[in-house]
Amino acid sequence: MADRQLVIFNLNGEDFGVEITQVKEIIKPMEIFKVPDTPEFIEGLINLRGKVHTIFNLRRRLGLPVKEFDDGTKIIIVSVNSMLVGFIVDEVNEIVRVGEEHIEGTPEAITSLNKRYLSGVAKIGERIVLLLDLSNVLSFKEQEELKQIVKESQELEYSRG
Repeated sequence: MADRQLVIFNLNGEDFGVEITQVKEIIKPMEIFKVPDTPEFIEGLINLRGKVHTIFNLRRRLGLPVKEFDDGTKIIIVSVNSMLVGFIVDEVNEIVRVGEEHIEGTPEAITSLNKRYLSGVAKIGERIVLLLDLSNVLSFKEQEELKQIVKESQELEYSRG
């Protein structure tokens, strides 16, 4: 059986994982430009090496208590349905290989998070890691709105430049 490589990060004391193939880079927080009239889970936009990325506060998106950024806070830039977006996480812990035999579907007992955000769980030693389904973190409508926000911000940058 094939192994999956996961980037493991922490949110509110829980371990989450995403497929490394979806992760483009992991950066320290930088200046985030607020965008008016966006959902509260959208922190704003960053300009990373000339490209505009929308940044999400994953705690807010998952309904977890908000926390101030600290030295461990990171932004994970990921590819979601051909869009590059950033997710703010409490800290990135490690990159691990997990055999398919150690990955299961999302158990019925998980009720604290909206199950649509999860694709399953991975058992790593004694730990359980919740696997985030990035394609479901944003609804189709939210993805379309996001594309429009990015397009408008790029047009604004272009007209200033």
